[in-house]
Amino acid sequence: MPGFVVHVGATVLCAHGGQAQPTAPNPRVLLGGAPSVTVAAPYAIAGCPMVTGGSPTPCVTGQWTLGATRVTSNGQPLVLVDSRATCVPNGTPLLVTATQTRVTAQ
Repeated sequence: MPGFVVHVGATVLCAHGGQAQPTAPNPRVLLGGAPSVTVAAPYAIAGCPMVTGGSPTPCVTGQWTLGATRVTSNGQPLVLVDSRATCVPNGTPLLVTATQTRVTAQ
């Protein structure tokens, strides 16, 4: 299913509300002047408030596991608004809550 392509300025959160940012943007594809993101780029997460069982286990990083199936850059699938990612160390998802709305991919 087609979805909007995620760019560096997109709002990406862990499932608990921590802010996530890509560690390796893809400058080969620009979206409104901002670099895109491929599934190879891990996300660094800051401000995750997750606490379970009295011991804090906040999300630290997130890694995309599923991206575009038909569009790649530098041999890697682009991240779409509906792509799947897993946070480390607790396995919760990353959520794209806002991104550009001009470029779609499948």
